[in-house]
Amino acid sequence: MSKLSSLMEAAKQNKKKTAIIAVVVVLVLTALFMRFKGGSKGGSGGGPGGPGGMQDTQMDNVATVAAENPKSGTIERTTSTSGTVEASDVVYVYAKASGDVTGVNVSVGDMVTAGQLLCTINTEQVETAKNAMDSASVNLTEAQSNLSRMQLLYQGGDISDQEWEQYQNQAKTAQLNYESAKLNYDRQVEYSSVTAPISGKIETMDIDVYDHVNQQAQLCVISGEGDKRVSFYVSERVMSNLNQGDAMTIVKDGTTYDGVITDVSSMADESNGLFKIKAELPEANSLSTGSTVKVTVTSERAENVMTVPVDAIYYDNGVGNVYVYQDGTVHKVEVEVGLYNTELAEIKSGLTADDLVISTWSSQLYEGSTVNLKGEETDAAAADEAGNQKADAPSGSENGQKAGAPADGGNDQPAGSAGAPKDKKMDRNSRTGGM
Repeated sequence: MSKLSSLMEAAKQNKKKTAIIAVVVVLVLTALFMRFKGGSKGGSGGGPGGPGGMQDTQMDNVATVAAENPKSGTIERTTSTSGTVEASDVVYVYAKASGDVTGVNVSVGDMVTAGQLLCTINTEQVETAKNAMDSASVNLTEAQSNLSRMQLLYQGGDISDQEWEQYQNQAKTAQLNYESAKLNYDRQVEYSSVTAPISGKIETMDIDVYDHVNQQAQLCVISGEGDKRVSFYVSERVMSNLNQGDAMTIVKDGTTYDGVITDVSSMADESNGLFKIKAELPEANSLSTGSTVKVTVTSERAENVMTVPVDAIYYDNGVGNVYVYQDGTVHKVEVEVGLYNTELAEIKSGLTADDLVISTWSSQLYEGSTVNLKGEETDAAAADEAGNQKADAPSGSENGQKAGAPADGGNDQPAGSAGAPKDKKMDRNSRTGGM
C-alpha cells in the first residue's frame, strides 16, 4: 500500500513539472510573437524593422553624399617663374677722361637730383689744358696791345692799310686760340667733376678714392624716379596666351605686388630659347633694382564654360567620369574634361545643367549603388519620427485618429505630419527627373 502511494505521489509531481514547462513555453512563444508583431509595425522594439533592428542597421550603412548642379564660370590656370626688377629709366655713368679719383660724394641707396656732384677725378689733361689756356691768354693780351698801338699809328698815317690789317688778323687769331684753349680746359674740368645726369637713386657705386679710372670705366648706376618694372622669360605656349594689358602679380619677401604686362616679345632669346616679357609695377617702388622676385601670370583661360568641382572627376584608363545622383541611386557618367585647376574642371560634354553631380568621395560610389543625399536624410528622419509617434499614440485618442487619416493628407492632417516629407520627396524626384 505504501508502495502504491509513493508511485501515485511521483506521478503527481511529474504532472506538475510538465504543466510548469508547458506554461513557460507558452509564455516564451507569446513574448516572441508579440515582439515580432510590434517590430514589424515599426514599434519601439528592437526587432527586425524597428528602430534598432536590421532595417535600421542597413540604413546606417548607406553613404550620405553631397551633390550639386554644374555651374557656368571661368577657369584660369597660372604659371609661376622668376623675374628681375628693373627701373623704368636707368642711366649708366662712365668716366669721360682718365685720371685718379679724388672724391666720392654719394653712396649706394642715396637719392640724387640732376646736376648733383657725384665724384671728382684729377684728370691728366686738366693741367695741360690749363697751361694751353694760360699761354693763349698771354698771346691774346699781347696781340690786343699791339693792335691798340698800331691803331694810333694807322690814324696818324704812319702805317699802311695792309700793315693795319695784319695786326687786326693777329688779334683775331689770338682771340680764337684763347677761346679754344679755354673751352678745352672747361671740358677737362667738367670731366673731372662727375654730376648726375638724371634725378633718381644710386643703385651701384663702383669707385673709391684713389682709384685710377679711364674712359671705359663705369662709375655708377642711377635708376630714375619712375615706376619699377619686371622682366622675365616664359615658354612659347605661355607666351601665346599673354597680351599687353594683362594683369599679373609678383611676390617678394611675402608681399604681393600687382603689375600690368607692357611688352610681349615674339622672338625667342638666343641664349635660352624663351620669350622675354616685361611688366610695369606701379606700387613697387620700394623694391631694389636687380632683385629677384616670383612672377605669376595667367597662362590659360576658359570663360563661360560648364564647371564642376575637380574632386568630383574620376579617371578610368585616362577617361574622365563623374557620378550623378538620381532618385537615391548612383549612376556613372563619362565626361569630356577640358581645362582645370586646383578647384574646378571644365566639362565639355557628358552632362546637363540639371544633373546632380556627386562631389563627396565614398567607397560606395559605383553604378547602381544606393546613397542618401546630404540635407535630405534629415527630412527622412523627421518622417520616421512622425510615423513612430503616430504608431505609439492610443487608438481612441485624437492623435490616433489623425495618425489613421488617409495618406492623401485630409484637412485634419496637421502640418509636419507624414504627408509633408512625402511631398518633399516628390519635389526632389521632380528635380532629378525621377518618377
